[in-house]
Amino acid sequence: MGSLAGRVAIITGASRGIGAHIAERFAAEGAAVALVARTLDPGTSALPGSITELAEKIGADGGRAAAIQADLTSPADVETVVARAEEALGPADILVNNAGVNFYGPALDITPRRYELMFRMMVHTPFRLCQLVVPGMVDRGQGWIVNITSKQARHPLGPPYPDWARDGCVPYGMCKSALDRLSTGLAAELEGTGVSVNALGTAGLVLTPGVAVVAPHTPDNAPVEPDEAMAQAALALVATPAGAVTGRIVYSMDLLGRPFPDGPWAVSATF
Repeated sequence: MGSLAGRVAIITGASRGIGAHIAERFAAEGAAVALVARTLDPGTSALPGSITELAEKIGADGGRAAAIQADLTSPADVETVVARAEEALGPADILVNNAGVNFYGPALDITPRRYELMFRMMVHTPFRLCQLVVPGMVDRGQGWIVNITSKQARHPLGPPYPDWARDGCVPYGMCKSALDRLSTGLAAELEGTGVSVNALGTAGLVLTPGVAVVAPHTPDNAPVEPDEAMAQAALALVATPAGAVTGRIVYSMDLLGRPFPDGPWAVSATF
């Protein structure tokens, strides 16, 4: 019997990286996990990982998981996610809005299509999933929402500005700023209902398959946090009494109380 025994968690972007780590950790604590991503089967993406593979692994380890294929940039697909997850596993207690995408480059060079895709996946979809899942949580008197954010949502101190402030992440940071405001605002609106809403970001670099391909950040220019840190921090936020911890914007290693070196986008260098 783990700390999440009997709960159902919906986790987006669960085919690989942070989402997959969170899903495995929650399943190990007894949660039934709905794995939401576009990559259903192995070999159908240029990146490794699929929700079918992860569901099989969790099942082999004694857990319970359902693979929910959805394109989270498609409003029609998004409308079905909560209903399909709950049909497979039962009423949702936890929602982790993790799915993300970043197209690095100067803000003025980002194409309209890429800009729209980023906002669709990281702003519109989390907002809509909250609208779909929260009423049931309120009816049951408990729920936990974790929105995966980034220090790039914060503002670099300057001028003069450090080089890392020009790392090509303005639209990405805009999306995560919106997600932060959703987290704090929804927490305020839901105060007293038993539903907690928090935002959780990485303290350092996490070398997910996607980051390894496109990011300008490497272990040579940014401190790397342990792979399990985000999953453990997410667990710390949801393994709490209903409504007890809410409205926070926190970062993995800080939340876990584990010393970690400053690097690019250190909180001390932002506001």
